[in-house]
Amino acid sequence: MITELNKQNFYQFSAKDHTGKDISMEQFKDQVVLIVNTASACGFTPQYEGLQKLYTDYKDRGLAVLAFPCNQFKQQEKGSDAEIKNFCDLNFNISFNLFSKIAVNGEQAHPLFNYLKQAAPGILGSTGIKWNFTKFLVNKNGEVNKRFAPMTKPESLVADIETLL
Repeated sequence: MITELNKQNFYQFSAKDHTGKDISMEQFKDQVVLIVNTASACGFTPQYEGLQKLYTDYKDRGLAVLAFPCNQFKQQEKGSDAEIKNFCDLNFNISFNLFSKIAVNGEQAHPLFNYLKQAAPGILGSTGIKWNFTKFLVNKNGEVNKRFAPMTKPESLVADIETLL
């Protein structure tokens, strides 16, 4: 029996980038995609540096990094989309995709994150996002490969990324 989840595909979703432009996930077809919910005032914020290094090291081999700012965890992302972009540029000089601030949990959760949470549940089958910098790795076919906890540093994802590339 085909479930509703099985009918969904990563490429069916879209999201607004930090400028308000609608971006289809279809543009990431045939790439390995690392999706992260981020925040500017979190203890894990320095992971932006590691995310940028991953992107720099692997973008030419087909890695895309997608950052989705979220203010649902102790209001650690209070700024506007422009302020978040400015913060990321000034502190981490990011060149990967930065999206508009979204919700990842609850009734207002972005449909992409609802899909990711169902496709790769957390510990003990939990479908909620526990904190900022939860990471999802999507393979070149648009299938969610793995979910990583916030404390998992970007540099420790290298083996998983290389396997999918």
